[in-house]
Amino acid sequence: MSAANDGNVSLTINQNGIAIISFYHPAQNSLPTHLLDELTEGIVEAGNDEQTRVIVLKSEGERTFCAGASFEELLQIKDKQTGAEFFSGFARVINACRKSPKIIIARVQGKAVGGGVGLAAAADYCLATGAASIKLSELAIGIGPFVISPAVIRKIGLPAFSQLTIRAVDFQTAAWAKEKGLYNEVYEDIGSMDTALNALALRLASYHLDALTGLKQILWEGTENWDELLAERAAISGELVLSEFTQQAMRGFLSRK
Repeated sequence: MSAANDGNVSLTINQNGIAIISFYHPAQNSLPTHLLDELTEGIVEAGNDEQTRVIVLKSEGERTFCAGASFEELLQIKDKQTGAEFFSGFARVINACRKSPKIIIARVQGKAVGGGVGLAAAADYCLATGAASIKLSELAIGIGPFVISPAVIRKIGLPAFSQLTIRAVDFQTAAWAKEKGLYNEVYEDIGSMDTALNALALRLASYHLDALTGLKQILWEGTENWDELLAERAAISGELVLSEFTQQAMRGFLSRK
């Protein structure tokens, strides 16, 4: 996969058919457009590769899994079309996960915010550490988690999504995320999570590939309209990000970093 000075995405497929897609950005693994596009490409490529039997989605570092959208890039948006295109990047990643014929396991080693929660929700199975608290902070900056909401609601249900969205400045614990269904397994530390993840990936890679593909289709039943739905949601977010409220909120956030 290609790399950029401000982050990169890598794809490797080992001899057991485990495809590992890893992303990195120095700003707490936030996601500017070019990383969103590379993630989409990596998911599609891994899913279509005959060698791949299962996909692991992860980020680099030990602290933050993903801080969500890049505020630096959001502040550069000056028109609705550009705004819709930025948020469409998240839509494409989620839809790539949805359409992939391979089971996707997410590895969440630390905090997930905004779009990071969406990434975890777009996976078919999710392992996390106790440090992997979650937050949907969009409402606090004048937008909403519109693009990722179908994926998140699909995992945790509307009541939990309402709590997560309305309590926009509050982190919920990894235990809360497991109780609500976002995380399937939570481990004390990264080492124990990785041991469990490796064992699970190897076990899945040994199963009948057609059975795994059939399971994937069942897991995503009823989401066939998401290409259109998420594009519509991206347009809503792309317009809201232009508001003075949102611009000031993001500048304030960046000034506190």
